[in-house]
Parts: sequence; C-alpha cells; structure tokens
Amino acid sequence: MTLRFEVPAHGVGFGEATKVWTRIAALSFGGPAGQIAVMHRILVEEKRWVGERRFLHALNYCMLLPGPEAQQLAIYIGWLMHGLAGGLMAGLLFVLPGFLAIMGLSVLYALLGGVGVVSALFFGLKAAVLAIVVQAVVRVGKRSLRNRVLLGIAAAAFVAIFLFHTPFPLIILAAGLIGFFGARAGSTAFAVGGHGSGQEDLYDDAQSALGIEAPAHAAPGWRWSLKIGAVLAALWLGPVLILLVTLGPDNVFSQIAVFFSKMAVVTFGGAYAVLAYVAQEAVQTYGWLKPGEMLDGLGMAETTPGPLIIVTQFVGFLGAFRSPGGLSPLLAGVLGGVLTTWVTFAPCFLWIFVGAPFMEKLRDARALNAALAAISAAVVGVILNLAVWFALHVLFHEVEEVQMGPVTLDLPTLGSIDAAAVVLSLLAAVALFRLKIGVIPVLLGCAGMGVAIHVVGSFA
Repeated sequence: MTLRFEVPAHGVGFGEATKVWTRIAALSFGGPAGQIAVMHRILVEEKRWVGERRFLHALNYCMLLPGPEAQQLAIYIGWLMHGLAGGLMAGLLFVLPGFLAIMGLSVLYALLGGVGVVSALFFGLKAAVLAIVVQAVVRVGKRSLRNRVLLGIAAAAFVAIFLFHTPFPLIILAAGLIGFFGARAGSTAFAVGGHGSGQEDLYDDAQSALGIEAPAHAAPGWRWSLKIGAVLAALWLGPVLILLVTLGPDNVFSQIAVFFSKMAVVTFGGAYAVLAYVAQEAVQTYGWLKPGEMLDGLGMAETTPGPLIIVTQFVGFLGAFRSPGGLSPLLAGVLGGVLTTWVTFAPCFLWIFVGAPFMEKLRDARALNAALAAISAAVVGVILNLAVWFALHVLFHEVEEVQMGPVTLDLPTLGSIDAAAVVLSLLAAVALFRLKIGVIPVLLGCAGMGVAIHVVGSFA
C-alpha cells in the first residue's frame, strides 16, 4: 500500500497527472454523461493515456458498481496510471470542487431559502431540472435500448418501481441476472457495442501511453486487496459505528451515516436513478426535506462541477440543520454535509482498489458486459420514474397517494396545476431538445425567469 510518486514506465509524471485531473474536475459539469465525455476527450483523444477499449472496460465495471460511475472511473484510470496515489488523487480532486460549491450554496439556502428572490430563483431551477431529467431519459434510452428485449426490460423496470414501488436494488439485480444468463444461453440481445464513435482503431490501446498490457501494480495479489480493503472499510464504517455507539440510532447524525452508507451499497445505475431512492427515503421516511427542496438541491448539483450525487450533501446538511441537538444549526448542517459526503464517496475507493485488479483480468468477459447492458436498460425505466415524480411535484401544488390493491399511484390534483412552472418547463425543453442549448445556460436562464416572474408578481 505504498504511495509512489515517481514517473512510471509510461512516462506520465504525477505532477502532470495532477494538473490534468484538476482540469477534468473543473470541467465536470452536466451529469455523468457529460463528465464521462470530458474524461474520454481528454484522456483518450487528447492525452492518449489510455485506449478506447481499456476506457470502455473500466467504464463498464464502474457502471456495474453502486455509486457515481464518473468518479469511480476517475479513480480507476488514476489507479491504472499511477497506482494507489494516482487513484486517491484523481478521486478526491473529482469531488472537491462540487463539495465546496454545494456546501456554500447549502449555507445560503438554509439562511436565505425563505427569501422571495431566492425562492423564485430555485423555482426556475426546478423547471429546468425537470427538462434535464427528461433529456437524460432520452439520451440513456438511445444508447441503451438497441432492441425489443432491452426495451422490454426498461418498460418492466418502470412499471415495477412506478406502480408497485419495487425496491430499486431488486430491479437492478433482476436485470443483471437476465443479461448475465441470457448471454450464457447464447442470446445476442445483450451484445455490447463500442463507445459509439467508430474510432476504436484510431484510439487503439497499443497506441496509448499505458499500452495493452496491465501495469505491474495492476496485479498486486489477493493479500494486497485484503489489506487495502480492510483499511478503506475501517475508514468508511468506523465513523458510522462510533456515531451509533456514542449518539444512539435515533440521532440525526447516526441516521445520516447509516442511511447514506446503505445507499452507497445498494444504489446502482448512476445519479438520476439513485435520486429516486434518496428522494423517497429522505422526504417520506426521515422528513429531512420537502419534495421541492430535493429539486432545489438537484438544481445546485446541476450548476456545479462534480458528480450529481453530491446533492446528497445538501440533503444531509438540511437534515442536520433542522435537528441540531445541542449544536448551532449552521454547525450541525456543515457537519451533516461533511458526514454525508464521506460515507457516500469513501466506498467508491474501496470498490475500485479491491475490484479493479481482478477486472483487469476480465476485459473480454461477455457475460459481465451483457449484465451491464441489461442493467443500463433497466436504469432507463428508473430514470423515467424519476422524471414522472419530478413532473408531479414541479407542475402541481398538490399530489395525493392512492392505493389500489398492490398498486400505489401518486395522482395530482388537477386544480392545483402551476401554470408558470408548466411554461418554464416547456421553454426549458424547447431550449434543450430543439435549440440544442447547453445545460448550464438553460439552468441560468430558467433561474433568471423565475426571479423575473417573482418581481413582476410583487408589483401586480
């Protein structure tokens, strides 16, 4: 577990790598798809550190893991290039800008969230976020649903979570098993294609700095994996156990530590899919925040660099801010945000440092790639569920839960429709789909229109 900083055989120094990963972290806007695209452009096309197939193999493994696949991909490639030190550096830098930005915005939100102009700003952000989530459904669907079998898996996943509230991990597990055993049975429905660029030869592994063969540190042996796994597991779960013992299970910090540690283990499929689970538990089970506030947090995450799942920091901040115990609310909120970020992202290093050495030996495993294809299809259905959930809470003031046998439906009160939210959401959709305007300008534009609506209304 030695940290080495010398120049490896591929010739890329640690200092140069630090600059590149800092640049990637600063440009990591737009959700996991955008972040992965930035990494591919810089690491594969521009720097030629890794080839296309190796990049895809690392990405496929990260998409099979719980947690933010973009950050895990950064850890994986950082580890490939510079071992343990490289993985730690790449993973920490990838999260740091978003952590600092969300913490600052959370403080402002907690102190000024009730102010009319601030509320109006986040009202506009919600409308834009709804359109962005719909865009995510379309983008992921185009990439993942290549045939009727995968389309059927997506539809089944949507029905399972929307009508029957089936636990998200069960949906992902079932989809993975279908893909795995389907490939073992000889089905071609789950065959995984390339990155979509048709440029595998141009960015061949042999032409990259890393080359085809795995570096020496990529095969450390099972003893190294056990040691690093034990250290990382202790760093991750140690604070959780200390909080449970000292504060008890009903304390808000214990609840935050346990819930987000559990989330880090059971949530697959990327940030948008995870948010459906987080929103349901944080809003309905723990009461840490309201549905509209969850959308406010996502708006923050969309406009700042780093993984979208950093929105969980906002959730933990508000949960602790509103139940501070003997602490000041602001200090409790900051500690809650830090704790949430730690237990959310610390496991990512565990999954990569323990599993990546073994995955390097399985770069041509078809059954694993088939499981990934099926999981990606199921994620489309889960993200569609999230889009519907957001639409109900953005476009309507009142939503009622109706039970009809085994089916549970969230139905809006039609008379509670918010006309301004509908108009802003439609404008955001036109900007994204028709005019091809970027996510950041759309978010800023909708936020500005939200404030304008508030100002006009105050004079009416």
